[in-house]
Amino acid sequence: MAWKNYLPLVLIVIWLPAPVVLAQTTEDEQELALVYGDKTTVSIATGTKQLLRKAPSTATVITAEDIANMGALTVDEALESVPGLHVSRSTAYLSANYHIRGIVSDYNPEVLMLVNGVPMTSNFVGNRNDMSVALPVENISRIEVIRGPGSAMYGADAFAGTINIITKTGGEINGTSFGVRAGSFRSWDTWFQHGSKQGELEVSGYLKIGETNGHRRTVRADAQTTWDALFGTSASLAPGSTNTGHNDIDGQFDIGYDKFRLRAGYTLRDKIGSGTGIASALDPTGQMRSERITGDVGWSDPNLTRNLSLNLQASFMHLANEVTSPLVLYPAGAFGGAFPNGVLGAPNKWERQMRLSAGIVYSGIADHRLRVGIGHDDLNLYKTSEYKNFTLMGGLAPLPMGPATDDNLYLTPHQRRLNYLYAQDEWSFARNWTLTAGLRHDRYSDFGNTTNPRLALVWEARPDLTAKIMYGKAFRAPSFVEQYNGANPVAVGNASIMPEKITTFEGGLIWQVRHNLRTSLTLFHHKITDIIGTNGTTSYSNAGEQVGNGGEFELSWDPLSSLRLIGHYAYQKNIDQATHHDSGYAPRHHVYTRADWRFASGWLVSGQINRVAGRERPYGDNRAPVPDYTSVDLTLRTDQQRKGWDVSGMIRNLFNADIREPSKAGSGILYDLPMPGRSFWLQARYSL
Repeated sequence: MAWKNYLPLVLIVIWLPAPVVLAQTTEDEQELALVYGDKTTVSIATGTKQLLRKAPSTATVITAEDIANMGALTVDEALESVPGLHVSRSTAYLSANYHIRGIVSDYNPEVLMLVNGVPMTSNFVGNRNDMSVALPVENISRIEVIRGPGSAMYGADAFAGTINIITKTGGEINGTSFGVRAGSFRSWDTWFQHGSKQGELEVSGYLKIGETNGHRRTVRADAQTTWDALFGTSASLAPGSTNTGHNDIDGQFDIGYDKFRLRAGYTLRDKIGSGTGIASALDPTGQMRSERITGDVGWSDPNLTRNLSLNLQASFMHLANEVTSPLVLYPAGAFGGAFPNGVLGAPNKWERQMRLSAGIVYSGIADHRLRVGIGHDDLNLYKTSEYKNFTLMGGLAPLPMGPATDDNLYLTPHQRRLNYLYAQDEWSFARNWTLTAGLRHDRYSDFGNTTNPRLALVWEARPDLTAKIMYGKAFRAPSFVEQYNGANPVAVGNASIMPEKITTFEGGLIWQVRHNLRTSLTLFHHKITDIIGTNGTTSYSNAGEQVGNGGEFELSWDPLSSLRLIGHYAYQKNIDQATHHDSGYAPRHHVYTRADWRFASGWLVSGQINRVAGRERPYGDNRAPVPDYTSVDLTLRTDQQRKGWDVSGMIRNLFNADIREPSKAGSGILYDLPMPGRSFWLQARYSL
C-alpha cells in the first residue's frame, strides 16, 4: 500500500469532533506518577529532554516502575512491551532478534542499542554482540525506544529503530540495597547496589552475579537429521535438548561531579551454551565466553553562554568472545563417518573501540534550536584466532585439530575508522507548529560515504491532540563478517558491498481523550534497498529490496488511582520485491495488554497478555506457518521501599503455551526454535 493511501485517514482523524480536554494536575495523577514513573518525557528523539507527545519521532518510554510491574528480568523481556517490536530468536545461539516493524535478518544489525548514549555495537556481525544473554534490569532507570530511522542523529544501524538504556544515578538510588532471586531452570541471581549524592558529587555502583542451566527444550530434528537421511547414518543427537545455560557477572560504576561524569561497566557471560548449535546441529558440550569492558567520560555545560550549551564525550569498549569448549558444528560420525569426533571449531575474536564526540546546542535565533555535532570512531577487530579439525578449501574435508592459518582462518583482523558531522534544527515557525530537520554525513575508511536526512512536522492541533508527519532515511553499515569472511562454513565475505538503505514515511496522532485516558495511532511505509544477503550463493552481496506498511495503536487508561490499563495492537506487512511474497519471520499481528492494580496498601499485582500471530515463511520455505501463541504472565510485588524489605513473585507463561520462534529456512531445525515453558521466580530485596 502506498503512503498516499494513508493520508485521508490521517486527515479524517485529525478533524474528528472531540471535546478539548486539558490535562490537569490532580492528587490522583501525582500518585500515579509516583507509582508508574515518568513516561511523558523523552530525550532520544532530539538529544534534548522534551514532552513525548511533541517528540519528532515515534517513541516509547519504559520506566523502572514498568519493568518492576511487568516482572521483567532482562531488557529483552521489557522490550516485548513496545508497540511494533517483537523479540524473537536467531537460529545461532538463540540470541535475541528485535523485529521492529517486520525488519528481520540473521544477526539483527538493523537495531542500534545505546547505553547512556554510547553504541554497544560489535562490528563483527554488526549487532549488540553475538551472544545470547541479555542485560539485567536492576540498575536501569528507563529505556527509550525510537521506532523508525534515526541515522540523522545516531548514524550507522539506527535503521529500523534505536534503543537507549539509561542507568540509575546516585541520586536516583539514594541508599544501599541487596537483592536475591531464584527460579526455574536452576537459576539464581544476587546483586548489590549503592547510590548517594553529596552536594555536587554523585556516586553509584552496581554488581550482580548469577547462573542458570537454561530452559533445555526439546528439538525434534536438526541439520544433522537431514545429512543422516542423505548418508544413511544416524549421527544426529535429535531429538535432544537445547544448550542454553550461562554464568553472569554485571558491574557498573557512575560518578558525577559538577559538569563531569565518568562511567565504567563490566559484563561477563561464561559457559554460554550454543543454543541449537552454531550450524543448527545439536551441540550439548560447546561453550563460549563473552567479556565486555566499557568506559565513558563526559563534560556537559547546559549554560556555557546565555544561548549556548556544549557536550564533550569520549568512550571506550573492549569486547572479547572466546570458545572455552570446542563448538560441535556436526556430531561424531557426521558426513558418512568422515568426522569420527565430529566437525569441531573454536573461533575467537577481540575488538577494541574508541569514540570521541562533541555537540553544541544554540538557541540564540528566535524560534530555533540548532544542534551541531562532530565525532570520530576507531573500530578495531584487532585479533582473531581459530582452532578446528576441518578445511573448506576444495570442499569440506577433515584435518587434525589445530590452529587455522592463512586461507583456512575464518576471518582476519580489520580496522574501520569513521568521521561524522550532523546538524539539526528545531524550528517553531508558527504557534503550535514545529519543524525538525536533521542531516548527517558519515565518512567510512572501508566503504565510503553516506548522507542521511530526517524531517518531522509536529502540530499541536488542539490542546488534547497532536499530529505528526515524519520522513527519514537511514543506513546499516556492512559488518566485518559480510565484508571479510574467509574460510567460514556459512558464507564468504565481499569487500565491495555497500550499506543497506531505508526510506520511511510516518504519520502519527496522539489524543489525550481525558486526563486519565490517552491513545495514539501511527502509520508507516518504508522501502529497503541494497539488502545484504547470500541469496542462495556462498558470498554476500547487495541484492534485496523490501517494502513494508503497517501501523501501531496504543492506549493507556487510569480508571482509578490504583489501576492502570495499557495495551497496543501492531500490524505490519513486508513484501520481498523479488518474489512478491511476504519477507517472513516477523508477526503480522502483535497484541499486548497489561493491568497494574494496587489492590491493597503496599501491594501491586500485574498481569500481561502477549499475542503473537501471522508469522509467514519466506518464499521457498514450504513448511506450515509458524504457530501463533498467546502467553500470560503474572507478577505480585510489594512497593519498592527506600528502607526495609520488598518482595516479588513472578510466573512467566502461566498456561505453558508452546512458544516457538521461526527457524531460518534451510537451517534443518524443521519445527522451529522452542522457547521456555511455564517458569517461576521469587525475589527479595533489602534496602538500608
